Amino acid sequence: MLRISADKWYAVSRLDDDVTYICEPHIKEFYRCNIWHVRGRDADMLVDSGMGVVSLREWVPLVTERPLVAVASHTHFDHVGCHHEFECRAVHAAEADLLAQPTRANTLADPYVTDDIFDALPPEPYCSKCYGVKTAPATRILQHGDVIDLGDRHFEVVHTPGHSPGGIALWEKRTGILFSGDILYDGPLIEDTYHSDAADYLASMKRLLDYPVRVVHGGHFPSFDGARYRQLIRDWLDAKRDRPTDQQLR
Repeated sequence: MLRISADKWYAVSRLDDDVTYICEPHIKEFYRCNIWHVRGRDADMLVDSGMGVVSLREWVPLVTERPLVAVASHTHFDHVGCHHEFECRAVHAAEADLLAQPTRANTLADPYVTDDIFDALPPEPYCSKCYGVKTAPATRILQHGDVIDLGDRHFEVVHTPGHSPGGIALWEKRTGILFSGDILYDGPLIEDTYHSDAADYLASMKRLLDYPVRVVHGGHFPSFDGARYRQLIRDWLDAKRDRPTDQQLR
């Protein structure tokens, strides 16, 4: 398979609200994490850091320009691969141990990371069988209701377990922006990982429905507006209500 040079690995696109979208376009869309950079007055925030197969700090200068906190929406391999490159790292308490002691199993690199998830491979010496997330112990442990303070911007931590136990969304009330991680995006949601929980997922979706969201930047797939946000949640909740329970199927 073709290999891509490091200088062509990332794509960067400036959006509204001082938000910049960073991605790894040579990873197939389903596996490709959205990396979000948010500019604040006193500091910047990075929401997730991609797979870590090419240095984010070296090849995306934006993330080195100012003090920055790297927040993990959760600790699966595609979201925290470059967290070790940043001095300030934040994660929910329920997944702090995974960020500190990642393995191929607990980050889901097994079974997902194979050459098949790429349209073109990272530069040598990358090897899918050798891949692993590097240890990156958190410097800040997050809980529901905590605030990421960038000076003129304040993002509330919304605990959204279900996809994983320490999943979080980040809510900016002033602008109506929600960074939703993997609990909700406009694509096929993953509800069956080794530490997913159906009851938690349901509770998280009900909680999110109450937020007056204007725009959503998810963990995967394109961003969308508040109307689509509410539709996606209501459709998901309706599907759960219409689905027979295990007891009814017996």
